Amino acid sequence: MRGAVIHAPGDIRFETLQDPKILKPTDAIIRTAVTCVCGSDLWPYRGAEPTDAAHPMGHEYVGFVEEVGSAVTAVKPGQLVVGSFATSDNTCANCRNGFQSSCLNVEFMSTCQADYVRIPNAQGTLVATDGVPDEEFWPGLLAVSDVMGTGWWAAEAAEVKPGSTAVVVGDGAVGLCAVIAAKELGAERIIAMSRHESRQKLAREFGATDIVTERGEEGAARIKELTGGIGADSVLECVGTAQSMSQALHATRPGGNVGFVGVPHEVGIDGQELFFSHVGLRGGPAPVRRYLPDLIDRVLAGAIDPGKVFDLTLPLDQVAEGYKAMDERRAIKTLLTP
Repeated sequence: MRGAVIHAPGDIRFETLQDPKILKPTDAIIRTAVTCVCGSDLWPYRGAEPTDAAHPMGHEYVGFVEEVGSAVTAVKPGQLVVGSFATSDNTCANCRNGFQSSCLNVEFMSTCQADYVRIPNAQGTLVATDGVPDEEFWPGLLAVSDVMGTGWWAAEAAEVKPGSTAVVVGDGAVGLCAVIAAKELGAERIIAMSRHESRQKLAREFGATDIVTERGEEGAARIKELTGGIGADSVLECVGTAQSMSQALHATRPGGNVGFVGVPHEVGIDGQELFFSHVGLRGGPAPVRRYLPDLIDRVLAGAIDPGKVFDLTLPLDQVAEGYKAMDERRAIKTLLTP
């Protein structure tokens, strides 16, 4: 088969790779229907995370089951399935508590920008659709496998409630999906922080009521100004930088909550400042599996359309251009078709 391999910062190649095989009874092999490039893939692409050796890339996927291990009964060959970037048995204590991304047997996907993918923990990870939905729904289902589920987790972690004010820090695919989540959870006012016109337009389409272009302390001050000097009830941090985390904490009212889902890079939090802020802080890798059945239903019912975050579609063999377009901010998110 063929798949994307990173060799060094800025160096993505589409290469011939070994076909995946069933290694454990709990594995499945899927044939990729659609996959994509994630904003977090840009960290190694930009050199912010080391690439010590060449390795495959990709952790988002929708595909057709080709083969299953002997312990897999939840899905069968021929079905279209959606899964999480964090695989889980969905039976351990952490999974039962709703934190499948902390499953005692978790494995993080990293080979999905390819024709075929081995899915560990397939029994607990994969969710089959009822029949094969029209291809128009595939982008939305693909978004559910990570960015929509992650945006939903940001909203839940920040405790977005009906009638509340929510702020979304970050206008990438996760941030835009977090706007959808905040609206679905009933936020009355949703303030999207964005400097890019096309992303502002999509944020408003998804439910944002206000746009703030300022960043850092100026951005936090603007949020305070819009909320009577108090701050927002819920702030959804969807970037992962020191500036975005500081901005999120300072934009939250005492007693409010920050949900942080951007993978942290050089983020430090002052304990004294957090202590006296009375701000709650929760985040981590999204437990996407918890949300899959509900989000799949919402997509197929037309209640949400997170697939709109894909504003560039390329053949899988042009994956390097997909990375480049996102790195240069010519695209929000690149969808790849085998």
